[in-house]
Amino acid sequence: MTQEGVASGVAATASDAPDAGDDRSLPESSVILEGDNLQILPEFPDAAFTLIYIDPPFNTGREQRRTRTTHVRSSEAASGTVTGFKGQTYERIRGQLHRYDDAFDDYWAFLEPRLLEAWRLLADDGTLYLHLDYREAHYAKVLCDAIFGRDCFLNEIIWAYDYGGKSKSRWPTKHDTILVYVKNPRSYVFDSDAIDREPYMAPGLVTPEKAARGKLPTDVWWHTIVSPTGREKTGYPTQKPVGVLRRIIQASSREGDWVLDFFAGSGTTGAAAASLGRNYVLIDENPEAVAIMRERLNPAAE
Repeated sequence: MTQEGVASGVAATASDAPDAGDDRSLPESSVILEGDNLQILPEFPDAAFTLIYIDPPFNTGREQRRTRTTHVRSSEAASGTVTGFKGQTYERIRGQLHRYDDAFDDYWAFLEPRLLEAWRLLADDGTLYLHLDYREAHYAKVLCDAIFGRDCFLNEIIWAYDYGGKSKSRWPTKHDTILVYVKNPRSYVFDSDAIDREPYMAPGLVTPEKAARGKLPTDVWWHTIVSPTGREKTGYPTQKPVGVLRRIIQASSREGDWVLDFFAGSGTTGAAAASLGRNYVLIDENPEAVAIMRERLNPAAE
């Protein structure tokens, strides 16, 4: 397998991913893989990643093929169904939602098998962060409850920002939604002490010690987007800010843990993970994205 360590700057291809089978293993060091994530993901071992963050395309803009998968949350599931939301079966919930949104079926046919792979790859103490926008988040929430179990839902994070054009015909849309699910609701990584704190809005109402330390962020995150003229900008159109990923990685992983992003784009997850001493696997099928990641994560290119 061709690997990209933090210092190598060599991107691998889909054919370089770990071999499937009983000898599946993680790479020796952090790696970037180019190719279809649905072909690469099955070649990694079960429960390999403490943290999985994915920022899938909100609208795929192309025809997607439905891919069958045998990975389901419960070994007791019959005929591919999983009992979930309000005791109904997963297939029934999916069918009900499809009646409400014609476009949802195509989108979920693309995303669903990838989420099932993500669940397989999560460690028992692991956490999944699913980053979406208002068009799909509500459908994804109900279906993730059905697939993964409502008891595994941890948070709905609202990432709010205030940048760019503003509509005058409706409330301007200035937020994304990040759905957070844990593999085991009784035991998962969440290190509140490691998270970068925020300043109090009314520091005079708390003790000087608390004001100096700052407060733990809530489930509403005010953080600017990547500035078009900022140093962080890579030129990738949907780049997410390091500050958002840094907070996620601080909270839901430990130093030395493995982090996975299989819609890696500009590589922000890898940049934040490397800065915090985590290992990463980044996957994207876009050669331009892979080139950006290789340049961004190669110290020699800085």
